[in-house]
Amino acid sequence: MPDINLCLEALSALSGCSVELTSGTSQLTPQDFVNIVALKEFYKQEGFKELEYPSLGTLSLQDVDDQDLYGNPPALTEGPELQSLRTTVRINPQDFFHPKYDYDFTNIKDGSTKFLRGNEQYIRPCGWNRVALQVIQRYADGNSWLGTGKDAWPVSYQGYSMDGSLGIILTRGACSSDEPQFLDVAAASLNNSETRGRGVYSTPDIKMAEQYCKQFTSRVDGKKYKVVLQNRINPQKRTKCQREDVWLVYIPEGHNDVQTRAIVQESIRPYGLLLKQA
Repeated sequence: MPDINLCLEALSALSGCSVELTSGTSQLTPQDFVNIVALKEFYKQEGFKELEYPSLGTLSLQDVDDQDLYGNPPALTEGPELQSLRTTVRINPQDFFHPKYDYDFTNIKDGSTKFLRGNEQYIRPCGWNRVALQVIQRYADGNSWLGTGKDAWPVSYQGYSMDGSLGIILTRGACSSDEPQFLDVAAASLNNSETRGRGVYSTPDIKMAEQYCKQFTSRVDGKKYKVVLQNRINPQKRTKCQREDVWLVYIPEGHNDVQTRAIVQESIRPYGLLLKQA
Protein backbone atom coordinates (compact mmCIF):
# COMPACT_ATOMS: atom_id res chain seq x y z
CA MET A 1 0.00 0.00 0.00
CA PRO A 2 1.31 3.48 -0.84
CA ASP A 3 2.07 5.89 1.99
CA ILE A 4 -1.14 6.41 3.98
CA ASN A 5 -0.74 10.18 3.83
CA LEU A 6 -0.57 10.02 0.04
CA CYS A 7 -3.85 8.07 0.06
CA LEU A 8 -5.45 10.69 2.31
CA GLU A 9 -4.31 13.42 -0.09
CA ALA A 10 -5.87 11.51 -2.97
CA LEU A 11 -9.17 11.20 -1.11
CA SER A 12 -9.02 14.91 -0.28
CA ALA A 13 -8.40 15.85 -3.91
CA LEU A 14 -11.35 13.78 -5.11
CA SER A 15 -13.85 14.90 -2.49
CA GLY A 16 -12.78 18.50 -1.91
CA CYS A 17 -12.75 17.74 1.81
CA SER A 18 -9.77 17.63 4.14
CA VAL A 19 -9.38 13.92 4.90
CA GLU A 20 -7.46 13.15 8.09
CA LEU A 21 -6.62 10.10 10.21
CA THR A 22 -8.50 8.97 13.30
CA SER A 23 -8.08 6.02 15.64
CA GLY A 24 -11.84 5.86 16.12
CA THR A 25 -14.56 4.86 13.67
CA SER A 26 -14.38 6.43 10.20
CA GLN A 27 -16.88 9.21 9.60
CA LEU A 28 -17.45 7.87 6.11
CA THR A 29 -17.59 4.43 4.53
CA PRO A 30 -16.19 3.90 1.03
CA GLN A 31 -19.81 3.97 -0.20
CA ASP A 32 -20.36 7.36 1.44
CA PHE A 33 -17.20 8.54 -0.25
CA VAL A 34 -18.26 7.60 -3.79
CA ASN A 35 -21.69 9.11 -3.04
CA ILE A 36 -20.06 12.43 -2.19
CA VAL A 37 -17.76 12.42 -5.23
CA ALA A 38 -20.66 11.63 -7.57
CA LEU A 39 -23.18 13.95 -5.93
CA LYS A 40 -20.82 16.91 -5.72
CA GLU A 41 -20.15 16.70 -9.44
CA PHE A 42 -23.84 16.22 -10.26
CA TYR A 43 -25.08 19.11 -8.13
CA LYS A 44 -22.30 21.38 -9.37
CA GLN A 45 -23.41 20.75 -12.95
CA GLU A 46 -26.98 21.49 -11.87
CA GLY A 47 -25.83 24.92 -10.74
CA PHE A 48 -25.85 24.40 -6.97
CA LYS A 49 -23.20 25.86 -4.65
CA GLU A 50 -23.54 23.45 -1.72
CA LEU A 51 -24.34 19.81 -0.94
CA GLU A 52 -25.94 18.59 2.28
CA TYR A 53 -24.67 15.18 3.35
CA PRO A 54 -25.67 13.21 6.49
CA SER A 55 -23.12 13.35 9.35
CA LEU A 56 -21.04 15.96 7.51
CA GLY A 57 -23.49 18.81 7.06
CA THR A 58 -22.97 21.38 4.31
CA LEU A 59 -20.22 20.73 1.77
CA SER A 60 -19.09 23.52 -0.53
CA LEU A 61 -19.09 22.73 -4.24
CA GLN A 62 -16.48 25.41 -4.92
CA ASP A 63 -13.49 23.59 -6.34
CA VAL A 64 -10.75 25.23 -4.28
CA ASP A 65 -8.17 22.59 -5.12
CA ASP A 66 -8.18 23.46 -8.81
CA GLN A 67 -5.51 25.95 -7.68
CA ASP A 68 -3.59 23.14 -5.93
CA LEU A 69 -5.00 21.93 -2.65
CA TYR A 70 -1.56 21.16 -1.27
CA GLY A 71 0.28 24.24 -2.39
CA ASN A 72 -0.20 27.92 -1.57
CA PRO A 73 -2.79 29.30 -4.01
CA PRO A 74 -2.33 32.94 -4.89
CA ALA A 75 -5.91 33.82 -3.92
CA LEU A 76 -6.36 31.48 -0.96
CA THR A 77 -3.94 30.58 1.79
CA GLU A 78 -4.20 28.15 4.67
CA GLY A 79 -6.13 30.81 6.56
CA PRO A 80 -9.80 30.84 7.55
CA GLU A 81 -10.98 31.62 4.01
CA LEU A 82 -9.70 28.31 2.68
CA GLN A 83 -10.58 26.28 5.75
CA SER A 84 -14.18 27.51 5.58
CA LEU A 85 -14.49 25.92 2.14
CA ARG A 86 -13.16 22.52 3.20
CA THR A 87 -14.99 20.12 5.48
CA THR A 88 -12.75 17.91 7.61
CA VAL A 89 -13.45 14.18 7.32
CA ARG A 90 -11.70 11.64 9.55
CA ILE A 91 -11.17 8.03 8.53
CA ASN A 92 -9.56 5.04 10.20
CA PRO A 93 -7.43 3.03 7.72
CA GLN A 94 -8.41 -0.16 9.56
CA ASP A 95 -12.06 0.06 8.52
CA PHE A 96 -11.66 2.05 5.28
CA PHE A 97 -8.85 0.33 3.35
CA HIS A 98 -8.32 -3.38 2.64
CA PRO A 99 -4.60 -3.90 1.88
CA LYS A 100 -5.07 -7.64 1.24
CA TYR A 101 -6.62 -6.75 -2.10
CA ASP A 102 -4.25 -3.96 -3.16
CA TYR A 103 -2.87 -4.49 -6.65
CA ASP A 104 -0.12 -2.59 -8.38
CA PHE A 105 -0.81 -2.43 -12.13
CA THR A 106 1.94 0.14 -12.70
CA ASN A 107 4.18 -2.09 -14.82
CA ILE A 108 1.51 -4.45 -16.20
CA LYS A 109 0.51 -4.51 -19.86
CA ASP A 110 -2.44 -6.71 -20.84
CA GLY A 111 -2.00 -6.44 -24.60
CA SER A 112 -4.73 -8.46 -26.33
CA THR A 113 -5.69 -10.41 -23.20
CA LYS A 114 -9.39 -9.99 -22.39
CA PHE A 115 -10.93 -9.93 -18.92
CA LEU A 116 -14.60 -10.08 -17.96
CA ARG A 117 -16.66 -8.84 -15.05
CA GLY A 118 -20.39 -9.53 -15.16
CA ASN A 119 -19.96 -10.94 -18.70
CA GLU A 120 -18.72 -7.55 -19.88
CA GLN A 121 -15.21 -6.56 -20.82
CA TYR A 122 -13.07 -5.35 -17.94
CA ILE A 123 -10.32 -2.97 -19.03
CA ARG A 124 -7.84 -3.31 -16.21
CA PRO A 125 -6.17 -0.11 -14.92
CA CYS A 126 -2.71 -0.89 -16.29
CA GLY A 127 -0.23 1.80 -15.30
CA TRP A 128 -2.06 2.57 -12.04
CA ASN A 129 -1.57 1.48 -8.44
CA ARG A 130 -4.82 0.29 -6.83
CA VAL A 131 -5.46 0.80 -3.12
CA ALA A 132 -8.31 -1.54 -2.16
CA LEU A 133 -11.27 -0.22 -0.17
CA GLN A 134 -13.02 -2.15 2.59
CA VAL A 135 -16.32 -3.17 0.99
CA ILE A 136 -16.58 -6.92 1.60
CA GLN A 137 -19.59 -7.88 3.74
CA ARG A 138 -20.80 -4.29 3.68
CA TYR A 139 -23.91 -4.88 1.58
CA ALA A 140 -27.10 -6.81 2.35
CA ASP A 141 -27.04 -8.68 -0.97
CA GLY A 142 -23.62 -10.22 -0.31
CA ASN A 143 -20.42 -10.00 -2.32
CA SER A 144 -21.38 -11.45 -5.70
CA TRP A 145 -21.42 -7.94 -7.20
CA LEU A 146 -17.67 -7.81 -6.62
CA GLY A 147 -16.89 -11.20 -8.14
CA THR A 148 -16.10 -12.46 -11.62
CA GLY A 149 -19.21 -14.54 -12.32
CA LYS A 150 -22.42 -13.76 -14.17
CA ASP A 151 -23.88 -11.97 -11.15
CA ALA A 152 -20.90 -9.61 -10.85
CA TRP A 153 -21.36 -5.96 -11.72
CA PRO A 154 -19.28 -4.47 -14.56
CA VAL A 155 -16.29 -2.26 -13.71
CA SER A 156 -16.58 1.48 -14.14
CA TYR A 157 -14.14 4.32 -13.50
CA GLN A 158 -15.17 7.61 -11.92
CA GLY A 159 -13.24 10.41 -13.51
CA TYR A 160 -13.77 14.09 -12.88
CA SER A 161 -16.01 16.65 -14.63
CA MET A 162 -17.61 13.92 -16.73
CA ASP A 163 -21.08 15.22 -17.49
CA GLY A 164 -23.59 16.15 -20.19
CA SER A 165 -21.31 18.91 -21.45
CA LEU A 166 -19.44 16.18 -23.31
CA GLY A 167 -22.35 16.15 -25.74
CA ILE A 168 -23.22 12.56 -24.88
CA ILE A 169 -26.64 11.44 -26.07
CA LEU A 170 -28.66 8.59 -24.64
CA THR A 171 -29.34 5.72 -27.00
CA ARG A 172 -33.06 5.55 -27.78
CA GLY A 173 -33.91 2.93 -30.36
CA ALA A 174 -31.78 1.96 -33.32
CA CYS A 175 -29.22 4.52 -34.42
CA SER A 176 -29.03 5.37 -38.06
CA SER A 177 -25.73 4.74 -39.75
CA ASP A 178 -26.47 7.68 -42.01
CA GLU A 179 -24.14 10.36 -40.67
CA PRO A 180 -26.23 13.46 -41.58
CA GLN A 181 -29.29 12.01 -39.80
CA PHE A 182 -27.18 11.10 -36.81
CA LEU A 183 -25.87 14.65 -36.61
CA ASP A 184 -29.42 16.00 -36.77
CA VAL A 185 -30.42 13.77 -33.87
CA ALA A 186 -27.34 14.86 -31.94
CA ALA A 187 -28.08 18.54 -32.49
CA ALA A 188 -31.73 18.14 -31.50
CA SER A 189 -30.77 16.26 -28.35
CA LEU A 190 -28.83 19.23 -27.00
CA ASN A 191 -32.15 21.01 -26.48
CA ASN A 192 -34.11 17.96 -25.33
CA SER A 193 -33.86 17.05 -21.65
CA GLU A 194 -35.25 13.59 -22.38
CA THR A 195 -32.35 12.62 -24.60
CA ARG A 196 -29.54 14.49 -22.95
CA GLY A 197 -28.52 12.49 -19.92
CA ARG A 198 -29.08 14.07 -16.51
CA GLY A 199 -27.17 12.18 -13.86
CA VAL A 200 -23.84 10.65 -12.89
CA TYR A 201 -21.35 9.68 -15.58
CA SER A 202 -18.60 7.07 -15.52
CA THR A 203 -16.69 5.00 -18.04
CA PRO A 204 -15.49 1.39 -18.48
CA ASP A 205 -12.33 2.73 -20.12
CA ILE A 206 -9.53 3.76 -17.75
CA LYS A 207 -7.90 5.78 -20.53
CA MET A 208 -10.97 7.96 -20.86
CA ALA A 209 -11.24 8.33 -17.08
CA GLU A 210 -7.63 9.51 -17.07
CA GLN A 211 -8.55 12.35 -19.43
CA TYR A 212 -11.00 13.66 -16.82
CA CYS A 213 -9.22 12.64 -13.63
CA LYS A 214 -8.27 14.80 -10.67
CA GLN A 215 -4.61 15.72 -10.14
CA PHE A 216 -2.82 16.90 -7.03
CA THR A 217 0.69 17.67 -5.84
CA SER A 218 1.63 15.58 -2.80
CA ARG A 219 3.21 16.96 0.33
CA VAL A 220 4.62 13.48 0.96
CA ASP A 221 7.12 13.45 -1.90
CA GLY A 222 6.47 16.66 -3.86
CA LYS A 223 5.33 14.67 -6.92
CA LYS A 224 2.16 15.19 -8.92
CA TYR A 225 -0.40 12.39 -9.00
CA LYS A 226 -3.57 11.46 -10.83
CA VAL A 227 -6.44 9.84 -8.95
CA VAL A 228 -9.50 7.89 -10.11
CA LEU A 229 -12.11 5.77 -8.31
CA GLN A 230 -12.58 2.18 -9.49
CA ASN A 231 -16.19 1.10 -9.03
CA ARG A 232 -18.69 -1.56 -9.95
CA ILE A 233 -21.88 -0.32 -11.56
CA ASN A 234 -25.30 -1.95 -11.28
CA PRO A 235 -26.16 -3.11 -14.83
CA GLN A 236 -29.86 -2.61 -14.09
CA LYS A 237 -29.32 1.03 -13.18
CA ARG A 238 -26.81 1.97 -15.85
CA THR A 239 -27.77 3.52 -19.18
CA LYS A 240 -25.39 3.08 -22.08
CA CYS A 241 -24.83 6.14 -24.22
CA GLN A 242 -24.18 6.64 -27.93
CA ARG A 243 -20.52 6.57 -27.00
CA GLU A 244 -19.73 3.06 -25.84
CA ASP A 245 -17.07 4.32 -23.47
CA VAL A 246 -19.53 6.35 -21.39
CA TRP A 247 -22.21 5.14 -18.97
CA LEU A 248 -24.88 7.13 -17.18
CA VAL A 249 -26.82 6.64 -13.96
CA TYR A 250 -29.89 8.69 -14.81
CA ILE A 251 -31.45 10.96 -12.17
CA PRO A 252 -34.98 12.08 -13.12
CA GLU A 253 -36.12 15.67 -12.73
CA GLY A 254 -37.94 16.42 -9.51
CA HIS A 255 -35.99 14.04 -7.28
CA ASN A 256 -35.10 15.44 -3.86
CA ASP A 257 -31.71 15.03 -2.16
CA VAL A 258 -32.67 11.80 -0.38
CA GLN A 259 -34.03 10.20 -3.56
CA THR A 260 -31.00 11.31 -5.58
CA ARG A 261 -28.59 9.90 -3.00
CA ALA A 262 -30.54 6.63 -2.97
CA ILE A 263 -30.16 6.27 -6.75
CA VAL A 264 -26.40 6.76 -6.57
CA GLN A 265 -26.06 4.34 -3.66
CA GLU A 266 -28.07 1.64 -5.45
CA SER A 267 -26.12 2.10 -8.67
CA ILE A 268 -22.41 2.60 -7.93
CA ARG A 269 -20.19 0.76 -5.45
CA PRO A 270 -16.50 1.65 -5.03
CA TYR A 271 -13.74 -0.85 -4.41
CA GLY A 272 -10.47 0.79 -5.43
CA LEU A 273 -8.61 4.09 -5.20
CA LEU A 274 -6.32 4.37 -8.22
CA LEU A 275 -3.12 6.41 -8.14
CA LYS A 276 -0.69 7.21 -10.92
CA GLN A 277 2.24 9.59 -11.05
CA ALA A 278 1.46 12.39 -13.48
